[in-house]
Amino acid sequence: MTPRPMINDVTGVLLAGGKSRRMGEDKRFVTVGDKSLFERSLTVLQTVFEKVCVVVAQDTVSVPADVLVLRDLISDCGSLGGIFTGLSLASTPHVFVTACDMPFLDPDAIRYVVESRFGMDIVMPRIFDELQPMHALYGGKCLPAMNKMMQARDLKIHRLISDSSLRVRIIAAKEFSNMDDARRSFLNVNTPMDLQSARTIEPSRGPARE
Repeated sequence: MTPRPMINDVTGVLLAGGKSRRMGEDKRFVTVGDKSLFERSLTVLQTVFEKVCVVVAQDTVSVPADVLVLRDLISDCGSLGGIFTGLSLASTPHVFVTACDMPFLDPDAIRYVVESRFGMDIVMPRIFDELQPMHALYGGKCLPAMNKMMQARDLKIHRLISDSSLRVRIIAAKEFSNMDDARRSFLNVNTPMDLQSARTIEPSRGPARE
């Protein structure tokens, strides 16, 4: 099968903040299969996008990567601050944002979100009856709304979709039904139990690197 061309007008942004409060350890570096969560997510983005960057918190240890690593422009604003940073500094009009705790990202699911961007400021799937802001696309017109939210300390990303100034497309779960692994693309690892479940799906073939 001929490889699909890489996307060059959207930047892939990987949020790797490093807080990991519910995990109890830095989840960026725990392994699923034979790679760390960070490596798994970054590798997938690099197969889809020509331009990829990583965003980390101002007060956390950075990550080794062969792409640009950015620190949050505004501190202590969680994932919203990470999206704001990536979108502010990207050289493309849109960014696709995901988090490093999603070990089974599916390139086809990512491409479907990105290919739904035309005329839109936000493209966000709704899977498992929940919006998926960490597997979504954001355009530059979101920046004023994001900045306003951060100034008000309203950090819930999904509230962006109610901003009347933004054009929003919500992708229903059924739109991914013809993709075998699409639903796994939205699974994340926040707790030790989540990690155990992920390792059941893809066990390591060698000694785990903790």
